[in-house]
Amino acid sequence: MRRVYVNEEWCLGCHLCEYYCAFANLNGRDLARTLKNVRINPRIKIEERNGISFAVSCRHCDEPLCRKGCITGAISISDGVITIDRDRCIGCYTCILSCPYGAVSPSDEGPVQKCELCTKNIYGTPQCVTGCPNAAIVYEERW
Repeated sequence: MRRVYVNEEWCLGCHLCEYYCAFANLNGRDLARTLKNVRINPRIKIEERNGISFAVSCRHCDEPLCRKGCITGAISISDGVITIDRDRCIGCYTCILSCPYGAVSPSDEGPVQKCELCTKNIYGTPQCVTGCPNAAIVYEERW
């Protein structure tokens, strides 16, 4: 299965992936107009530690702890993509506490959010990859 991978050696810490993620999940057509005067809440986050920048997003684990911890069954796997059913989610935040990568976060549009590889927006491919100016984020299959 294809997943998003980050090469922290190439990450510039520019945060463009966050803006492209927010843009894609707002289903906008023009990045500048869509995000103008909007506080973004992306599903990918850039962190920096000891001078190294890296992106944190869902790794779409084979055995996801967030899914195991979900008390309502709102988290499911389909074709290797872990998604959240917002109608079933009650906002208990067990998934946030269960994720060892910190990839699930509170949402502005529902209880929680996480990267769903842009499967629920008009683009269909992860826009964080498209927006990375240094190709530090890739969408590929690895063994």
